[in-house]
Order: sequence, then C-alpha cells, then structure tokens
Amino acid sequence: MVSVTLDQVTKRFDRVVAVDRVSLEISEGEFFFLLGPSGCGKTTLLRMIAGFYEPEGGRVLFGDRDVTNVPPNERNTGMVFQNYALWPHMSVQKNVEYGLSMRSVNREEMDKRVYRALEMVQMTPYADRSPNQLSGGQQQRVALARALVIEPDVILMDEPLSNLDARLRLEMRQQILDLQREIGKTMIYVTHDQKEALAMSHRMAVMNSGHVVQVGTARELYQNPQSQFLADFIGEINLIAGTVSAVGEETSVDTKLGVINGRPARDGLQKGDKVFCAVRPEGLSFVEGEPPPGDNTVTGDVRNVVYLGEVEQYVIDLADETPLRVVEYDPVNPKAKRGDTVRLQFSPSKVVILSDEGDVRAETV
Repeated sequence: MVSVTLDQVTKRFDRVVAVDRVSLEISEGEFFFLLGPSGCGKTTLLRMIAGFYEPEGGRVLFGDRDVTNVPPNERNTGMVFQNYALWPHMSVQKNVEYGLSMRSVNREEMDKRVYRALEMVQMTPYADRSPNQLSGGQQQRVALARALVIEPDVILMDEPLSNLDARLRLEMRQQILDLQREIGKTMIYVTHDQKEALAMSHRMAVMNSGHVVQVGTARELYQNPQSQFLADFIGEINLIAGTVSAVGEETSVDTKLGVINGRPARDGLQKGDKVFCAVRPEGLSFVEGEPPPGDNTVTGDVRNVVYLGEVEQYVIDLADETPLRVVEYDPVNPKAKRGDTVRLQFSPSKVVILSDEGDVRAETV
C-alpha cells in the first residue's frame, strides 16, 4: 500500500495533448476516482500510472520511489480492464494464478494466495470453470481476483463495470466498495459515470480536455463546483445569467428575473462581472404562502411534469425563457400541472455564483 503522486505529467499522441501537466496526490489506502467525459484523458493518465505509457514530461511516484521510467511488471500494480481480458482457454483458477506463475511463486504459496483471492470475491465455487461459463459479473470478479492475488501496492481499474447491466452494476459497486474497505489498498478507478464516482469514491479528480478541473470529495464537488463545466457535468444544474451588482457577505446578481443572491464559487468576483447563478433542481421549492425572508423567488409557467414514483420532475419556463428544472421528493400529490403559472423559492445558500466562461459545458455521457 503506497501513496501515488503525479507531478506535472504530460502525454501527447502526435499533435494531440491527451494529458496536460496534471499534478495529483493520492494517499495511501485511498479509493480515488478519475472522472470525466470520453476523451478527457483519464484512461491515458491511468495507463501512465500503470507504466503502459511513458510521459513526455513530469514524474510518477509511488511513495518516495520515482517510477516514471520503470516498466509495468516492476511497479507492483494490479490492473482490472474494462473488457476483463481473461484467457478463454484457462480455468478461473489458472487465470487468477497466471500472474503468480510469471513471478515464479512456489506451488504451495500460489494455491494459498489464489484461494484467498477467490474467497475475497466470492468465486471459490467456480475455480474449475472456464470464463465462458460465467456471467459478466462473475467474470468481473475473476478479473478483480487476478489483480488482488499478486498483492499489489496499487490497484488500477479502468471502467470495470461499464459492460454490466444496471442492476448488476449496483451490486458490483457495493462489492468493490466493501472489498476496498476490507483490504485497505490504494485504488485508482476510471469512470465516466458520475453516480458511480459519487457513490464510491473517497475523493475524485474531474477531468476535461486533458486537464484536472477540480479535486475533492463527492460532497465538495457537488455542492461547491468552481466552474460551469463541473456544475453541469456532475448532477443536474440550473444556470441563470446575470451581472454582479454587489459583493459582500452575499453576492447579488442582477438578472432578467430580478436580483438573485448567492455565494461565489471563487474569490475575486467584482461588480459588473458577467456570471451564472447555479442552483440544483432539489434546491428549489414551490412557494406556499410567503417565502422565508431573504429567499430568492422567481415565477414561470409549467412546461412539463414527470412522475417517477420516488420523485416528481418539473420543467418551468421562466419569464426570460430560461428553463428551470425542479425536483420534488416523495411526492404524494402534484404541486402543479402543465400550463400553471407558479412561484419558486430558493435560499441564497443553495446558489453558487460562477464566472461566465462561455459555452464550455460538457455533454454528459
């Protein structure tokens, strides 16, 4: 178990900069996620940690050891691939013990470690089966056992659940999370699935176009995004355009809907700056009577209502034609119907004020 440090790491493919001067510090025993849309550089970064790619610039360190130019087989990492990469002509046991046989581990020790690895992933009854006799979830567990059996310092996982159906993905998420807590290994996990990262990670780095946009816990990134890209990529967000009119304990923004008060994502906002007021759908509620003093209020027409059992989703068209998404949890009766004019309230504490960066929001994948 070691820490992993990336120091100004850069990787190019011809003229394309896939990873651009990325620096990260991942602690011993941390379950760290690399999250971002397709093509953002997260898998390239993982492959540099594994040693499959050599960076053009920067360093990769495991603890105090510089492994930038160390080959993959000398880094003591275990890799779990998206496509499992199991040998079809070998049994489950042979697949799992393959890495140990390449390291010339004696038979007695090999059997003991293979049994322990299969036991960890609850696959001991399937040791004699071939991979094509297993379900997708079972194959994934075998791939994980193969990574664990060599007793790596770091386990690397490249979108390991993307080939599974939704229900099985949820089951495997919990199993991997339980396993990480049990063994305490440093794990680095690549995904484009926001919910997967929110549900499983200790911390995560969100990437876009080869850069790290923001690093933090799931709660920090969801509640305090520092850019339009991040606010829009993780979860759903409503963005209301305006101009900063006052900066103080709360920042005030003049919009076509009136003044909206909130908290700035970053220091340095000044009067006259073009900004967006970002508020999550669950941060809005329908006004019943007078709103609490100091709350923001807006008015609009209900365009659509969708009942999903545990939640009811509304799309409200505001006076300036901005669509606003609202979520009501555990709905008993609808708050409004299509065509109704409604009033919404939201606390300034729910509003994050973001600098206007132009049209840089990510397409959710």
